[in-house]
Amino acid sequence: MTETSLYEQMGGAATFEPLVEAFYRGVAADPVLRPMYPDADLAPAQRRLLMFLSQYWGGPRTYSDERGHPRLRMRHAPFPVDLAARDRWLGHMRAALATIPDEQLSAPLREQLWGYLEMAAHSMVNTPAPS
Repeated sequence: MTETSLYEQMGGAATFEPLVEAFYRGVAADPVLRPMYPDADLAPAQRRLLMFLSQYWGGPRTYSDERGHPRLRMRHAPFPVDLAARDRWLGHMRAALATIPDEQLSAPLREQLWGYLEMAAHSMVNTPAPS
């Protein structure tokens, strides 16, 4: 008996591709987050997030094959991620997640995905709030 991955249960590429596309449409227009992405890096960043999320949830291992261990905190260390950036990131991700139809992504899986995204966003904060 073959176990179905969460990636497949969540709809696979049919869910993750539009999720990441919608997220980066928001980032591209965001005055706080957009400066973190040089023009030449916006599309590659979108591809990296898609590969990462796909692999994290049990899909293709393309991220590790191409980039090695994710090391998310290390990879984000060069960018000042404060609470405002985290909140904007989460806002765009929440809006992107809202574009995925309920019949495509069940409420329990949506909650599981959102829980991970919140945890990941909180863990990327590397710049203290001004005192």
